[in-house]
Amino acid sequence: MPRQPIHRFWRSSALPFVESRIANDSTACYAPHSHTSLSIGAVDGGRSVLHHGGVCRPLSQGDVVLIPAGEVHACNPENDGQWSYQMLYLDPNWVRDVAGEMGTFDAQVLSHLPKHTTLHHLHTRLTDLNRCLFGTASVQDKEAALLLFVGDLFGSVRARRSHPQSDSKRLHGVQAMIKARCAEALTLDEMAAQACMSRYHFVRAFKRTVGLTPHAWQLDQRIQRARHLLDQGMGLAEAALHLGFADQSHFQRAFKQRVATTPGDYVRNILQD
Repeated sequence: MPRQPIHRFWRSSALPFVESRIANDSTACYAPHSHTSLSIGAVDGGRSVLHHGGVCRPLSQGDVVLIPAGEVHACNPENDGQWSYQMLYLDPNWVRDVAGEMGTFDAQVLSHLPKHTTLHHLHTRLTDLNRCLFGTASVQDKEAALLLFVGDLFGSVRARRSHPQSDSKRLHGVQAMIKARCAEALTLDEMAAQACMSRYHFVRAFKRTVGLTPHAWQLDQRIQRARHLLDQGMGLAEAALHLGFADQSHFQRAFKQRVATTPGDYVRNILQD
């Protein structure tokens, strides 16, 4: 007996330039249609047929296709069967902005993608990205993951590759800013501007050098500051508010992930010493 299809959708008002969809064991069929977004689709299981540009092309597990905005297409399960797939919808203007910051982007590329691009190497990257988008990562980390995905896909890193020592000097300045302002809601735009880098280059260089995304490192700095404040006798609620946490549960969760104990237990243990 065929399994019941499952469709999941993800979107965020904080990231209005992207939507995503995951379908498992779907039997749904689409009439020819177009999107205002750049569509990136990946086949997770089963077989399907892509109709695009007057050509029919069979697709199987691992295939990834890119459909420029405005182009009519349809992709349906082969022989009325079931298939599983992922879809990522990106605002072309946002993609142009991200890749254009790197100074290597031909603005016409989104209108001249190969008609039937199959990019098997992208399947794992798209799967990892959707795991992040549909998961519990912060909005800032989801934005960072999107920047890396799009930058790697459309940009040429070689054209503006900086010397690692040069990156390190720039990042030291950003790290100092994050430490001094760790309680603030710093944006990627603001941090990248401080480093004099494109957003893509900044996230890529920061993660390579530091080992965390900028936001994850900022959260780590908040927890380090929280330990100091609690050691000095500040109350839990006051510390959470002082460090810019949305609520006590967020503070407790972030603290326990990095200290392996709750703030309350940490304070009690300190007092017992």
